[in-house]
Amino acid sequence: MITARVSSAALALSGLAAVVAPDRVATALALPASTGRARAETRAGLGGTFAALGLWALLSPDPRAARAVGITWLGAAGARLAALVLDEPETDAAFWAYLAAEVGFGLTAIGGSMRAR
Repeated sequence: MITARVSSAALALSGLAAVVAPDRVATALALPASTGRARAETRAGLGGTFAALGLWALLSPDPRAARAVGITWLGAAGARLAALVLDEPETDAAFWAYLAAEVGFGLTAIGGSMRAR
């Protein structure tokens, strides 16, 4: 369950970063938050959502919480892979690093939650 907790902490920290520093997070993701509304959406969508899920999984003894974190990470990875075909984005090292992190954190959270049963 330790690996699942690391994955949950990573999700919570990524969300908290978006709440605290939406401009920096949005820029790192190539989503410039150039208006107050854009910063608010970054805080809410990328911040509050991920922080709440990650913190809930960290505090919950129920392994299904960690599983939800894993599915969230893998959902992001799946969407990122689909975007390669649908959007043909310019990819850089950060794009591939995010994909690797999403897959890695997703699998460790799910694996950790299965061992906790």
